[in-house]
Amino acid sequence: MPLPSYNPADYEAQLEAKLSRYRDDFAGFGLPEVEVFRSEPLHYRLRAEFRMWHEGTRVDYAMFDSDDPKVPVIIDDFPPAADPIRLLMPRLREALMGCEVLKRKIFQVEFLATLSGDCLVSLVYHRPLDADWEVAARALGQALRVRVIGRSRKQKIVLERDWVQESFELDGRTLQYKQVEGSFTQPNGGVNRQMLGWARARAAVLGGGRPAGQRGDLLELYCGNGNFTVALAPQFDRVLATEMSKTSVYAAHDNLAANGIDNVTMVRMASEEISDALAGGREYRRMKGVELASYRFGTLFVDPPRSGLDDATLALARGFDHILYISCNPQTLRDNVAALSATHAISAAAAFDQFPYTHHLECGLVLTRK
Repeated sequence: MPLPSYNPADYEAQLEAKLSRYRDDFAGFGLPEVEVFRSEPLHYRLRAEFRMWHEGTRVDYAMFDSDDPKVPVIIDDFPPAADPIRLLMPRLREALMGCEVLKRKIFQVEFLATLSGDCLVSLVYHRPLDADWEVAARALGQALRVRVIGRSRKQKIVLERDWVQESFELDGRTLQYKQVEGSFTQPNGGVNRQMLGWARARAAVLGGGRPAGQRGDLLELYCGNGNFTVALAPQFDRVLATEMSKTSVYAAHDNLAANGIDNVTMVRMASEEISDALAGGREYRRMKGVELASYRFGTLFVDPPRSGLDDATLALARGFDHILYISCNPQTLRDNVAALSATHAISAAAAFDQFPYTHHLECGLVLTRK
């Protein structure tokens, strides 16, 4: 697939093509009217990575077209990048070209930014990093006012910290998130905020608008760093949230504390394991102290990887009155909906254009027990 063209004049047409496929794919399941959440047409990406191409004394950002993967496409400007990244890119390139210690054998640059303006740069090398590199990198970070990480084979040098701080307003609350370098974070911050708002609105319909003690409990799988957990927790009496990545679990604990969330229990377990535990399977050491029988689960929230839900998790889902499902892969979402169609019907649908100018579409569904 060739590199996309980032032309705002094409935005609505490319989005409509994706929406048309979405509606067609789910027409057989009684898909209701789809709520559509658009991206900004430019400057929306909070993550970006580039190969660094060396030509003489120059070093440039480069990407590669899959139709011609050996020929670099030099990147002078990257229109999707959010302002913290877009404005930093030329300054960083000039700084690298002006410092042989930082330029030598640099292979890749990765950017991580937030809506609130925090930014971190990872410099990836095909050589070991030494004390001279660290001195130069510290000077670079101070000059550009950016956090710097160095990476090489079996080596990671964190000069200040390896995370950025996100902060934004949602439904009258200011949400704060620690987002760790190398861990998954939502790439389109504006659309992510819209996803959180939609999920909260759907949760309110499912019981979040009731008085405390009458809202029921939420089971959340694949919770990551607590992106949805922080937003949804006040809508329920209690939340049991699961995640496998240690780094994400640690970040989630920090994010729950930073946002004053005290009704969430986190367990580091795979979805298959929690499904087995809830089905009365074997005892899990990581569930010690968690009284599963005390929960009044009515709603399941899932935001799985592209592979969708496995058979054990689908079996678990059939026992819930409501399933809030966010999917990055409409194909596996369709397969999962088909597998649940005997017990659940689609009661609400949304589309989130996380990745403009590509074929990817993030989808949201509410499945309600028949």
